[in-house]
Amino acid sequence: MTDEWKAPAKASADDGDEKSWKLLEKTLLAGVQEQRRSRRWGIFFKLLTFVYLFVALILFTPLMDMEKSATRGPNYTALIDVTGMIADKEPASADNIVGSLRAAFEDKKVKGVILRINSPGGSPVQSGYVYDEIKRLRGLHPDTKLYAVISDLGASGAYYIASAADQIYADKASLVGSIGVTAAGYGFVGTMDKLGVERRTYTSGEHKAFLDPFQPQKPDETAFWQTVLDTTHKQFINSVKQGRGDRLKDKEHPELFSGLVWSGEQALPLGLIDGLGNASSVARDVIGEKELVDFTVQESPFDRFSKKLGASVAEQLAMWMGFHGPSLR
Repeated sequence: MTDEWKAPAKASADDGDEKSWKLLEKTLLAGVQEQRRSRRWGIFFKLLTFVYLFVALILFTPLMDMEKSATRGPNYTALIDVTGMIADKEPASADNIVGSLRAAFEDKKVKGVILRINSPGGSPVQSGYVYDEIKRLRGLHPDTKLYAVISDLGASGAYYIASAADQIYADKASLVGSIGVTAAGYGFVGTMDKLGVERRTYTSGEHKAFLDPFQPQKPDETAFWQTVLDTTHKQFINSVKQGRGDRLKDKEHPELFSGLVWSGEQALPLGLIDGLGNASSVARDVIGEKELVDFTVQESPFDRFSKKLGASVAEQLAMWMGFHGPSLR
């Protein structure tokens, strides 16, 4: 009698527990679904904000440029920056510099052009392209003078470009010159021998692999490569002599074309530059139009935004993966 009465009570307790677990499960699932729903809406609003900011950037950048144009004076000095390595696909590529030069020379309000240089040089091909274009534009627009202004450094290919200008100015501490050509590499032949590694190269020309750092140099190939460098050096020297003309005080100076650099103060008596000054002083005192308008080719707003976004994503990813750089403590 007692056992028969206890069985239904136990079954009733089990049913209650099962209902409680189901209710708890439903509550938890509802909470998870609500979190997912909130997360989706959060992502949606973040994307909406991103799109809004991106569109605003695209729309307002031209308006800002128009506002700048409206505040310009009747005449001004064009400023073009040549910064960093002169090479293809770089900010100081020939295409970018030439595009800026053409825009500046074709602007009727430009009374003078300043090429502000801070570069160690780079490709002789890119430098030569800019040099030739400066000469051409000066011939087409004889009334618009071009002045090269060297800030920290105007060496090698950068000086190559500067020598095409009407005049060159620099700070007394600027580094100027380096009229020479270099080609450097490494030789790993001894290392390969120590490691017991055999280099196997297959070519269809006798000298096709003459710059291979894993093979020993051959005297005839080394001599040939030197003729290539000497020829390029002569082109460089001839361009500087043509650009500077009689302003070079001693064209036969034994070290003038040796690849050395001089300070602006030293370069002045050598005739490598025409005076001491900066972009502002040249615009004000030489050209006579102190207002500077930047004609340097700029990245598009989309490119700038993409780079910043990419850098931010990379930084967050590095932090997430635990790659932390050094810090001050």
